[in-house]
Amino acid sequence: MELNELEQRLLPFSRFHYGDQNVQVTDIFKMPGHAGFSYGFTVNTGSRVDSWYLRLPPPNVKLQGTADVLRQVTVLNLLSDCIPHCKVKWSGEDPRWFGRPYFIVPQLEGDVVRMSDEWIKSFDAETRKGMARQAVQAMSDIHNLDWSGATYLGHPIKLHSDVGRWDKFAGKGADSKRLKLAPEVKRLLLSRIPESSKVGIFHGDFQWSNLFYSKKAELLAVIDWELVGIGSVLNDLGWFATFNDPLAWDDDNHSEYLMPEAEELVGLYADVSDTNLQDISWFRALAAYKFAIITSFNLMLHRRKKRPDPSWEITKNSIEPLLARARSLLLV
Repeated sequence: MELNELEQRLLPFSRFHYGDQNVQVTDIFKMPGHAGFSYGFTVNTGSRVDSWYLRLPPPNVKLQGTADVLRQVTVLNLLSDCIPHCKVKWSGEDPRWFGRPYFIVPQLEGDVVRMSDEWIKSFDAETRKGMARQAVQAMSDIHNLDWSGATYLGHPIKLHSDVGRWDKFAGKGADSKRLKLAPEVKRLLLSRIPESSKVGIFHGDFQWSNLFYSKKAELLAVIDWELVGIGSVLNDLGWFATFNDPLAWDDDNHSEYLMPEAEELVGLYADVSDTNLQDISWFRALAAYKFAIITSFNLMLHRRKKRPDPSWEITKNSIEPLLARARSLLLV
């Protein structure tokens, strides 16, 4: 949606929901992301200024999976106060407002963690470790949520299905020669599937770029719940560890490791969770396998100009290291 059209929609929406025909909407901007569309905007009442984020699904797609924004609302409303998150102020599917389902949450003062940011570099090692402790505590609290009534998230994802579902993406990816280790890694994953693993709600994309902190290093919100599901909770820890494993990466997008690395994160999670971690290497390998294929697939979308994002031309250099790391973790 173009910003001028969005402004025309936000103004009557805000006046209706504030109950004030004099409020003004300003500072509208689009945020990055491909699974949906996020916008920031500000409402000025004359006596105060409120800043909000609006989330919309992409146009002309089936409203399911990552595009089902109201599914995210249900999850956000389920979260207890002990899990830092953005509380939904308004949501709905009345087409008169935005022509599609939506939800709105308040803007927070702070930012997600990027290793290149000076405010992250300014913290000492103990402060950064404290940020990691907060992150794994939130992760553990998510994993301990009662999921018995969360039927809107579907059935628990079986591990063998999770391994196999990436074949169709691997077959469409760019630079397919970089995926030459993928069949071997898949075989190893399937031959070593954990016999049992704690099942619960998992975030699905738990990494620093989805953790929003104040500039005083306080975790304010776990954000971007598009990939939330029910399945092994160690999916999250394996994913988080992989994004902090120097042995899995060889590109300029993943060249700085200011925050605690994989093994330390696993240890911090063990401190706050009673989840059995004997198979964590398998879940780390699964995460590396997945992201290698995701990178190849998104590289294809970028080159075909379906989802332009030149960062995939950099991350592609880690496809082979990710698969090699997955194999090494499975052969330990």
